[in-house]
Amino acid sequence: MSSRRVVVTGASSGIGAATVRLFRERGWDVVGVARRQDRLFELAAETGADVFAADLTRQEDVDALRDHLAATGPIHALVNNAGGAKGLDSVEASSVDDWTWMFEINVIGTKRVISALLPLLRDGARSSGHADILTITSIAGHTAYVGGGGYNAAKFAEHALTEVLRLELNGEPIRVVEVAPGMVATEEFSLVRFDGDQERRDAVYEDVPEPLTAEDIAETIVHALELPRHVDLDLIVVKPVAQAASYRFAKGPLQVKG
Repeated sequence: MSSRRVVVTGASSGIGAATVRLFRERGWDVVGVARRQDRLFELAAETGADVFAADLTRQEDVDALRDHLAATGPIHALVNNAGGAKGLDSVEASSVDDWTWMFEINVIGTKRVISALLPLLRDGARSSGHADILTITSIAGHTAYVGGGGYNAAKFAEHALTEVLRLELNGEPIRVVEVAPGMVATEEFSLVRFDGDQERRDAVYEDVPEPLTAEDIAETIVHALELPRHVDLDLIVVKPVAQAASYRFAKGPLQVKG
């Protein structure tokens, strides 16, 4: 497995950082990509991963990432994890700037990276027999909810991008996998959504028994990419047991009824 190299975007925190750590534990060569160089350097020192600082909403940064990867060896897998949400207002009241930001990072950023790195993934597939593109979307890309407006729209679009990509790559030895998490209690996701309001962030997870962790999603990602190469987990929806839908959560301890 040490001969395989994976690129993980959004690697400076949360799911991305946990995924870099687990891939390294499993013997993969890893390139972690994110905007915050200081966080990346800490992750590199901890795990031995290669890192590259890039803002995926800037084409010149994505081009520089492509050139760095092309110069340093083949890549065999791409994990599109960079993304995020802003706001929980109605469609009518929500900020157009927030919608623009969500589309830029969740949809256009994912498209930029796929377009730039697909030729390198094809090179990796030629040498190793197959390659993988795994994209982290959300259950928000499959079920709408009140206040979801811009995030629902962005994640529905990212889901559609993934579905179309799988059709376009049919016949090539390249798996296209989508992981759609439900509630994952990371420090930054809801904090970003609520403009740094720690109380609103904490209230999201209050009394919900055992929301998922970044490490749970990392396990899902690595498992999907370590399956035999003819096995493609097209869509993986993963939620905590306490979450029945994007808008319905159990509160308090889970108990057997009857």
